[in-house]
Amino acid sequence: MPRISDRGFRMPASPIRKLAQYAEEAKQRGIDVLHLNIGQPDITTPKHAIDSIKNFSDPYISYSNSAGNLSLRKELVEYYKTNDIDISHKDILITTGGSEAICFAYYSILNYGDEVIVPEPFYSNYYGFTTETGARMIPVRSTIENGFALPEIEEFEKVLTPRTKAIMLCNPNNPTGYVYSRHELERIRDIVLENDLFLICDEVYREFCYDNDHYSVMNLSGIEDNVILVDSFSKRYNVCGIRIGALISRNKEVISTSLKFAQARLSPPSLGQIVAEALLKTPQEYLDKAFEEYKSRRDFVIHELNTIKGVYSPIPKGAFYSIVELPVDNAEKFCQWLLEEFEYKGTTVMLAPGNGFYTGKKLGERQVRLAYVLNKEKLALAVECLKKALEIYPGNLLK
Repeated sequence: MPRISDRGFRMPASPIRKLAQYAEEAKQRGIDVLHLNIGQPDITTPKHAIDSIKNFSDPYISYSNSAGNLSLRKELVEYYKTNDIDISHKDILITTGGSEAICFAYYSILNYGDEVIVPEPFYSNYYGFTTETGARMIPVRSTIENGFALPEIEEFEKVLTPRTKAIMLCNPNNPTGYVYSRHELERIRDIVLENDLFLICDEVYREFCYDNDHYSVMNLSGIEDNVILVDSFSKRYNVCGIRIGALISRNKEVISTSLKFAQARLSPPSLGQIVAEALLKTPQEYLDKAFEEYKSRRDFVIHELNTIKGVYSPIPKGAFYSIVELPVDNAEKFCQWLLEEFEYKGTTVMLAPGNGFYTGKKLGERQVRLAYVLNKEKLALAVECLKKALEIYPGNLLK
């Protein structure tokens, strides 16, 4: 029998989705599964965006420009101006979600064996995307004890090698919810400048910074040609399924190289771009209400989690995730047990095992990522389920 590729063998399974089969089996048994494993919010998509599809009247759905519709890119320029980011539509490529933007960035700047430094825990797909290129992800560890603040710059310097090509950040951070300050980003700027590196930053949760304002890497002076920004419509407007994101850079060579990869995949989703352009006309009131709702959910669920014996979560500063430490022997086993063997009031909870957000699997062995994307009534039930589950879980370390 023919063998699969070494790349396929090395490709990690997503910790966010790897237990999906157990969730489906639980649902088939009549159990309601509360999905806190994935960033799929229950906030309603703006109606005018859905209406833009209903009102689509062209006789056929055609390809768009490989870089994305010009009208959408020009509208995005105006959006970024409101966020103090000054760019041209020529600095923007529309992509199939933020994920494709990361892939295009990696394909354009990384050679086989190159290295990308990333604070861990990190969004698990970064590791998969790096694996696809044949490059290596080099972690610099942040810790739950200080809320996953940016590691000291000396820790970045320790892992620099001649193969280091880029630093990858997510701000606000998925999975930790940490928001990097301007001061922290300026320290990263200095190491990028000194070592002539690329700085890739995923800013898809820009609107959700609860305690301080967001500062974009696009505004770091002196490294304008080093910066690559990744963005997405998915979480901002709760339209995860339209799969529209953007790769943004003032570096013309990065854009022209990425465009070649964009041409190879033909074009981003045409209907998704129609929705995206409509979304840019969304009143600020919608984003303000979403912000207040997520902040309220954060305050509620983090407080409730920290009342459970042996459970600890720092307070996330942004996005809608938290890394939660549990008093269990193995969080992945616990997550699977929740779906296979546990129910409370006909309900169970699906969480993402923490080990998939680290390169060293032992580091997240007692942690999970929780997405507070459901309303507070469901979050209250989820916390109650988690408390009851820990009381009877055979691997509870407090027993």
